[in-house]
Amino acid sequence: MRIRGRCPYCDTDRLLPGRHTDGTPICRDCAGIVRDFFCDRCGFEGLLLGGRLYEHRTLAGTLARLLDDGTGRIASNFLPLVKVLLEMDRPKSRLAWLHNPNVVRLLRGPATGSIPLTHDGLHQETPWRTVTHLLMDSCVVPRVDRQLLPYQRWLTERLATIEEPEHQQLLRRFAIWNQLRRLRAKAEKAPLGRSQTNRTKQEVTQADAFLAWLASRGRTIGRCQQADIDAWRTESGATRSPSRSFLRWCMKTGRMPRLALPPAVITQDPEPLHQHRRLAMLRRVLNDDSLPLRARVAAALVLLYAQPVSRIVRLTIDDITDDETTITVRPGEPPSPLPEPVADLMRTCIRSRQHLPYAGSRSSQRLFPGRQPGQPMSPVSLQVHLREIGVPPQRGRTSAIRQLVLQAPAPVIAKALGHHDKAATRLVTEAGGTWSRYALGDHQR
Repeated sequence: MRIRGRCPYCDTDRLLPGRHTDGTPICRDCAGIVRDFFCDRCGFEGLLLGGRLYEHRTLAGTLARLLDDGTGRIASNFLPLVKVLLEMDRPKSRLAWLHNPNVVRLLRGPATGSIPLTHDGLHQETPWRTVTHLLMDSCVVPRVDRQLLPYQRWLTERLATIEEPEHQQLLRRFAIWNQLRRLRAKAEKAPLGRSQTNRTKQEVTQADAFLAWLASRGRTIGRCQQADIDAWRTESGATRSPSRSFLRWCMKTGRMPRLALPPAVITQDPEPLHQHRRLAMLRRVLNDDSLPLRARVAAALVLLYAQPVSRIVRLTIDDITDDETTITVRPGEPPSPLPEPVADLMRTCIRSRQHLPYAGSRSSQRLFPGRQPGQPMSPVSLQVHLREIGVPPQRGRTSAIRQLVLQAPAPVIAKALGHHDKAATRLVTEAGGTWSRYALGDHQR
C-alpha cells in the first residue's frame, strides 16, 4: 500500500497495490482488485484509515485538533512541528504516538498556553524527553544540549532535598555560577558526554556531604580550618576531585579561607590489550557477518583509530567522505582513510540507516542515530553492544593508541585522531617509544 510508481501494463503513474504472477507490482485495475483506495476528501490514492481518509490526511486532521490554539487554527509556533511530522514516512506510526495521553498533554498544553512553551515549563512535566527533543528538532523551542537538559532537571530536584537553607543557597550558587556556566561553554563547542554531567552531579553530592559533615563539627564554611580539611580526608576518604572543585570555588570567591587541599586521585589508563589479541578482535569484527553491523563499525573505529565511544556516537554523515575509491572519516585533521574491508563496512552501515525502525532516526544526520529525534545513540548503549561482541572499549582504545604512537610522531597522531598532544606524548613514553621531537632541518620545503 506504500509502493508507488508506473504500472508496467497500463503505463500509469499511481499506487501499485497488486502483484503479477512474477511478483511485479501493478495497479489495482490491472490486478483486478475491486476495492478502490481513493481518499474521500482529497481523492489521493493511498493507504486509507478510518473514514476512508488517506493516512497523511488523517494525521493532518489529528494534528489540527491537537494543536488548535482555540481559534480553530493550529498555533503558529507549532507549524514547523506539523511540517516535520507530515514529511515523515509511515504516518500511521505518528498517529499511534499522538494517541499517547502524555504526548497529547505535552503538545496540547503549550498550544493552548496552559504549559509555557519553554524548556523550564516543559521540564516541570513528566515524561518530557521525547516531546522536548522533537520540539527542538523542529525548531519550535531553542536547541539545548541533550545532556544539559536532564542535568538541569536533576539539579532542581536535588537542591529541593537540602533542608538547610544556607547550604541550599550556597550549592545553588556553586551549581549555577560555576558548574552550569562551564557545561554550557563546553556544549557550545561540542555535545556533552554523559560522563561530564555525571561528574558534575558528583560534585554537588560531595559538596552537600562536606557541608553537612562540617555542620556536625559545629563549623560553617566561612570558619573552616586546615584541620577540618585533613579530618575530612581521613574520615571519609574524600580525596577525589568533586569536593576539591567545590572547595576551590569557595576559596576563590572568598567564602572560606585559603587552605591546602589534598592531592587529587590520578586514574591510570586500564591495562591495554596485547597487540596480537587486538588484531584478532579486529579480524573477527571485519569477517563475522553474524555480528550487528553498527557494533562492527564502532569496534573497527575503536581498535583501528583509538576512538572513544563518546566521540564515535557524535559522528555525522558529513564526517564521512566517499569518492568511490577512498572513504575517509574525520575524527581530527586531516581526515583518516579507511582501509578495506573497513571502508566497505562503513558504506554498508550508511546505507542501512534507511532501514532503521524509527523515522526520526532515518532523517537524522548522525552516523549512529538514537531513538529520540536528532539525537545520537547513547554512548552507554554502544559500550554494551561492543562488550556483547567481545570488544572492551577502553582497553581496545588504549592498545590502539599505544601502537599508533610507535609508528608516527605523537603530535601527528594526536591531531589526526582528535587526541590531546600531551596525552599522546605520555603514551609514547609508557609504550617505550623514541619519538620525542621532530627531525632537524627545514620542514617548510
